[in-house]
Amino acid sequence: MPASNAVLQRRELWLLITLAGVQFTHILDFMIMMPLGPQFTRLFSISDAQFGLLVSAYTLAAGASGLLASTYIDRFGRKRLMLVLYSLFGLATLACGLAPTYGSLMVARVLAGFFGGVLSALSQTIVADVVPFERRGRAMGIVMTSFSVSTVAGVPLGLLLAQWGSWHTPFFAIAAMVGLLAVVAARTMPPLAAHVQGAAGRSAVQGITQVLVDANHRWAFLFTALLMFTGFTVIPYITIYLQTNAGVRPDQIPLAYLCGGVATLFTARLFGRLTDRYGKVETFRVLALGAAPCLLGITLVQGVSLWVVLIVSTLMFAIVSGRMIPGMAIVASAAQPQLRGTFMTLNASVQSASMGVASVVGGLVISRDAQGLVQGYWMCAVLGITASLLSMLVVAKLKMHGASVSAR
Repeated sequence: MPASNAVLQRRELWLLITLAGVQFTHILDFMIMMPLGPQFTRLFSISDAQFGLLVSAYTLAAGASGLLASTYIDRFGRKRLMLVLYSLFGLATLACGLAPTYGSLMVARVLAGFFGGVLSALSQTIVADVVPFERRGRAMGIVMTSFSVSTVAGVPLGLLLAQWGSWHTPFFAIAAMVGLLAVVAARTMPPLAAHVQGAAGRSAVQGITQVLVDANHRWAFLFTALLMFTGFTVIPYITIYLQTNAGVRPDQIPLAYLCGGVATLFTARLFGRLTDRYGKVETFRVLALGAAPCLLGITLVQGVSLWVVLIVSTLMFAIVSGRMIPGMAIVASAAQPQLRGTFMTLNASVQSASMGVASVVGGLVISRDAQGLVQGYWMCAVLGITASLLSMLVVAKLKMHGASVSAR
């Protein structure tokens, strides 16, 4: 390999690692809410549906933020915009840790979602801008290992911090990590401002209109909505179900996230390589189909030993999260390159709104019996499986820019 290519790929790798770090804190901030669900329902005397609203407030605010960001994202350098939004996200996360009541925590979660929700779209846009199509699956795999690391180390550590201190402590720790990573990003990220000149000739409304009139973009938005809805009717309520119905003790919950995270730490890179080798669409369809028994299994597991619960939960984490690697590579490639920033922020709005709606729907579907056991959780899995099967059909409608027929 020529020396110049080696340097470029080394810089590309460092950029992807930096983006993975940003994603780690953003994902952890969202995920830490779910295993803390039993504490919130007890401390604030709220119902499962109210807890679902607390989870969905973040994603719905992120959706609104994405709509707003679509009007300006292509008018600023990627690095500058990333640092501003990431710093504001860190302050909002700090506010979550300082919140004394359910109401104030709700406000802080809305702010965290508003600033943090754009970070995923911005990271994915940068990957699509910098990394060639034929390596994009591997690149997405590297960035999305942040999900694995957040479950391997972040969520269990966050739960241990909550047990050692209080539920406030994990948010303080995340805010501190954001401050550190913001300094690293300022030193390692290139300006990435070449797109700004191209956006100068069109208004924000024109940019959004150009995105929305493209039928391929609309199919991509539907695909994203189904992709996110699949998992988030089930995921927010896993901890509550495992503790109440499956008999998993609160101190054993971190083990479920640890095992799932360790597995996805390896499978994320594997699925990234398979995505580039066998095609994004085919890899996605296999994983989307494989998600069905995993979702149903986690909603029905009870009356078995802990190791059986861990096998079921680990498979669920690995496969359901694994769909996102070819899925997001497909979505990023579906955008017209000159409209990618606006498209990705609108897509982030669809993504966040779908997650929020799915969380609310899941909270409305489940209920508690007289003994406090969760009822109807399997229906959440049926809804998710239906969305997954539909996504396998919708993906055939998508055209990926820069792809040959064999590369799909």
